[in-house]
Formats: sequence, structure tokens, C-alpha cells
Amino acid sequence: MRNIFTKVGLWIQKVIDFTHPLFRRFMPIQLYRYGVCGAANIVFDWLLYFFVYNCVFKDKLFDLGFATLSPHIATLIITFPITTISGFLLQKYVTFTGSDLRGRVQLIRYLLVVSANLIINYIGLKILVDGLDFYPTPSKMIITIITVICSYIGQKKFTFKTSDSIEIEDDNEQA
Repeated sequence: MRNIFTKVGLWIQKVIDFTHPLFRRFMPIQLYRYGVCGAANIVFDWLLYFFVYNCVFKDKLFDLGFATLSPHIATLIITFPITTISGFLLQKYVTFTGSDLRGRVQLIRYLLVVSANLIINYIGLKILVDGLDFYPTPSKMIITIITVICSYIGQKKFTFKTSDSIEIEDDNEQA
């Protein structure tokens, strides 16, 4: 399975790197890869959130028997694990490929950073939707901006750190 992820990751990397020359003077390759992968995962998250919220819960409370969840929180609980997995795979196999940490260490660290983002998401949704009466999907979009910044710093400095702390260089720049 790892070979498949590696091959797909290299293919995605090549596609992303093809457009990097347009942005080379503004950002290094690793930040660009993170941005593209992150943007793709965010769009996936927003679309999935919209679909689940509007097609599964349809503004109805979700009764678990022991607790009742509002539709926007129930939607978050369903979509968050899915986009967490897709985000980890993109970051591991496309963006931060130079990390020398073992995969399970990366996953545990990734989950710690993601847990912090989940708390930010939960508190943000409670404030924006329940407290300020904003719509759920735009509220999720606003909160995403905050979590993206926290996530990049956490993933680069903690989850996928390298022993030499050198930015991953573009293969073309090394040649």
C-alpha cells in the first residue's frame, strides 16, 4: 500500500511542481505544495461538510440516545475523520516527503495537531453558529483560515520535521 501512496504522491507532486515556476519568487516549493494540497483538502472538506449537512441532517438534531447533537456539530464529527486521513496522506506523500520520522510517529503527531484544530473548529462553530447565528458552512470557512495557519506551523515544525531542518528544495533547482 505504501508503494501505491508513494507513486501517487510523486505523480501529484509533479503536477503541482509543474505550476510552481509561476509562484517561485513568492514561496518555496514546500510551502507551495502545502498550499495546493491544503487547498484541495479544504475544498474537499467544505464540499463534504455542505453535502452531509444539507443532505444527511437537513437542519435536524441528531439524537444519539445519551446526547443530542446539533446538525452542524454532527456534520463536523462525520466529516472530520475523512478529511483528516486525506490531509495526512497528502502531507506525508506530497508535501513533507523529506521527514526522517517513522510513519506511525508522524501519524501520532499529525493527530495531535489535528486534535488542536478540532478543538478550534468546535469552539469556533459554537461561537459563530450558536452564539452569533452565522450560517454553518461560511462559519466553517472562516474557522478554516485560522486552522490552516496553526496546522502549517505544527506540521512543519513538529509532525514532519527533518533532522537537518532544511527546506525541501525543488529537484530542478538542485540540478
